[in-house]
Amino acid sequence: MKLRILFYALLLCPGALFSQKYTTTKTTSSNALSAFNAGRDEAGLGHPAIAQGYFEKALKADPIFIDAKLALADNYVSLRDFFKAEQFFEEALALDSTYAPVAFFFAAQAEWENDKFSECAQHASSYLRSNPKNAKRAKQAERLIASALFAAEAVKKPLPFSPKSLGDSINTPWMEYFPSLTADGMLVFTRRDGGHDENLYRSEFKNGMWQTAEPLTGINTDKYNEAAQAISPDGSWLALTGCNREDAGAQGACDLYWSQLKSSGWTAPVPFSATINSEIWESQPSIGADNKTLVFARGKDGVMPPVELWQTSRNASGKWEKPEKLPDYINVGGKVQSPYLHPDGQTLYFSSDSLPGMGGSDLFVCRKEADGTWGKPQNLGYPINGKGDEGMLVVSLDGRTAYYASDRPGGRGLLDLYSFEMPEFARPQPVTYAKAIVRDVLTGNPIIAKAEVVDLKSGKVFATANTRSNGSFLVCLPAGKEYAMNVSKDKYLFYSENFNLVDSATFQKPYLMNIYLQPVSGAVGAKPVVLRNVFFETGSAALRPESKTELDRLAQLLSGNPTLNIQINGHTDNVGDDKANLTLSEARAKSVQEYLIGQAIPAERLRFKGFGETQPIDSNDTPAGRAKNRRTEFVVFE
Repeated sequence: MKLRILFYALLLCPGALFSQKYTTTKTTSSNALSAFNAGRDEAGLGHPAIAQGYFEKALKADPIFIDAKLALADNYVSLRDFFKAEQFFEEALALDSTYAPVAFFFAAQAEWENDKFSECAQHASSYLRSNPKNAKRAKQAERLIASALFAAEAVKKPLPFSPKSLGDSINTPWMEYFPSLTADGMLVFTRRDGGHDENLYRSEFKNGMWQTAEPLTGINTDKYNEAAQAISPDGSWLALTGCNREDAGAQGACDLYWSQLKSSGWTAPVPFSATINSEIWESQPSIGADNKTLVFARGKDGVMPPVELWQTSRNASGKWEKPEKLPDYINVGGKVQSPYLHPDGQTLYFSSDSLPGMGGSDLFVCRKEADGTWGKPQNLGYPINGKGDEGMLVVSLDGRTAYYASDRPGGRGLLDLYSFEMPEFARPQPVTYAKAIVRDVLTGNPIIAKAEVVDLKSGKVFATANTRSNGSFLVCLPAGKEYAMNVSKDKYLFYSENFNLVDSATFQKPYLMNIYLQPVSGAVGAKPVVLRNVFFETGSAALRPESKTELDRLAQLLSGNPTLNIQINGHTDNVGDDKANLTLSEARAKSVQEYLIGQAIPAERLRFKGFGETQPIDSNDTPAGRAKNRRTEFVVFE
């Protein structure tokens, strides 16, 4: 957003430095001194317009009265006339640069406000060369130099930037902010109803426009504010901020809460445990697509600012681990906040008022390195970042569209929600998703089942999901990997799917599926179950390591159902010799049988058979069709 603020709080204080009462020996004119003292008194009373006349009168009486020049420059800062302030700071420095070296610093600030970034950096550097004793101001000067050098280059290469309002169905005369998105495009945001009561709203994008936003039933209350939320990419739960609540388990002034979506609606928010919440301020959560990662903002030493970013993860037992602070090159001081972890799991956006930028709080992006650590932050550039405060950014699944809150001219309220095209350099890795409804194949009724997605290269579980009451689930799939998905339920045969996104150079359309599970009872004679994640070396019956996940799942199914007997069937496409294909298919089916025997499944419960190219399930005229025909499957026998 662009809430207009000055770069440093000192500039907001009338008579911040040079109008203070002190004895001066820099004039021999009694008239000049009398006018100076009168101007000093008016400035101290907060009357800069009146003080200006007295300081000008002092300089008319003594044009080289350096204290009056400094006081007049300082007074122009109070009047927010930075061009005049710069002029008189420079005139005072020209008279004697050693008299008040801090004037270099204030001149640099005025030049920053005047967009004179190179001059700003030069004067701030001169201030540091004076060996200032004020450590805090010296640190501010260092940041001012870094920001001025960045801004000087950034304004030479402005990025395309045309924010578009999300429209009257979202934006109102009240404030809308903190947008969050599900993978399939539902928008959840905070609205300040009546100008004071914060509530959560939702909207969906249909027919080319956002639908009229509706309150989140079950979460909003009349007694408390509900705000600064994040919805999980699969839409199954959300984390939000609750402040000064009287709930059991609340830890501090502001805590993180969670709510789950049930068939009856959203559950009442419950605070996270003391593992995450503390006596310090916690807010602004972001949920990873794996549903196991949480990034959030936390105050430091019980106050804010400063604000820092922290991260935690949920372990195999479902418990949240103790949060860890993000690296110091991200948490550099000041306010580092409004984190957004993109569903790719590799890209983090946040705002900071202390890293080099355009002023106020700027938006930054950083990415995970190969070793899993976060890389160095990169400024999103100009004019996405301006001299105000920017923040509260989220990015679409394909990485092309960003959403944020801004008080841009022409909006409906103090803060409205806008979208803009994300520059290519700042886009995350593309992500698609699989969305399915799981049903009983015999009755057609939706069933409660578990979906597990495994990264085939590492063999690690990437994400899990439980179906809702209507049998639906959604899992995100970042590009660049190959995934095995298994959908299972006790006393049912499982369903497997393969998503090969390793070579995906562009965003993939979502996978929308209807999945039917076969009960174990009555499975004899049922349709074959295709093992889509069983792989062999080319032209060979040797199992590839990636097959282990699927075959271990099959072994677990057989172990848990000791009366279940299966026949493994091997199939090929029609490329090559018919007899050779038949032999290869039989050898591959036998390899699967041998693997299962190695997992302590009795041989008498297992058969194998090769069918070669005789039972295609798709056309052999296309690469995709031939790939489907090269398959391993199983059927149940008595």
